[in-house]
Amino acid sequence: MFPGIGTVINIATIVVGAGFGVLAGSRMPEKTRLLLMDVLGLTTLLGAASALASLWAHRYTSALPTGWSLLTVLAALLLGGFVGSLARIEDRLETFGENLRKKFRSSKESTFVEGFVAASLLFAIGPLAILGSISDGMSTGIEQLLLKSTLDFFAAMAFAATLGWGVAASAIPVGIYQAVWTLVGLVLGTVLSGYQIDAMTVTGGLMLVCIGLRLLRIKEIAVGNLLPALAFAPVIAWAMHQFV
Repeated sequence: MFPGIGTVINIATIVVGAGFGVLAGSRMPEKTRLLLMDVLGLTTLLGAASALASLWAHRYTSALPTGWSLLTVLAALLLGGFVGSLARIEDRLETFGENLRKKFRSSKESTFVEGFVAASLLFAIGPLAILGSISDGMSTGIEQLLLKSTLDFFAAMAFAATLGWGVAASAIPVGIYQAVWTLVGLVLGTVLSGYQIDAMTVTGGLMLVCIGLRLLRIKEIAVGNLLPALAFAPVIAWAMHQFV
């Protein structure tokens, strides 16, 4: 095998899962699709709760000064949101999705862009995408990415049943994102300490909450603009660990 094989498998499972979902979704009544969307939203919130549990992990709280575990995540989200808003990441993701919609000749009234943005964020956010890709790059195993691929297959199938081919197109940014982390693992080896991963996981968990609220049609939050927070979280955690 070669470095990056885990991401290749992951991309394939997203596309195949989305294909099955589109075929099944065309035969579903509208009420069933809406119910499926609600189930996805609730499941996303459940995944977010699992990620947020890292906020109370011993290796995270013990590595930071007392009271700074939550403030570290808050600082990452504030800085990330500021940078992401200036860079207009959410708008760029939607524009990219719109261009892909036209390329795939999907109707303007379709949920192509929504499916692309929501699935891209859901599949990219989370410790498995980062840790699995780094492990793949270091040639220490692809077990984590195989687990992620299995989860993404069923998630893509469920998402595509209601949101269409935009879910399959999300494999493009997910592949690029994981390829970058694979390269990090290949060149730099072990980059992040456990407490830094925890900071990133909690930050990603809050983003998953935003996605869940969007899927449940409760609140539209520009989650894409918060993505830089994933990069800020481990850096801020390291600074708090070293200097405070």
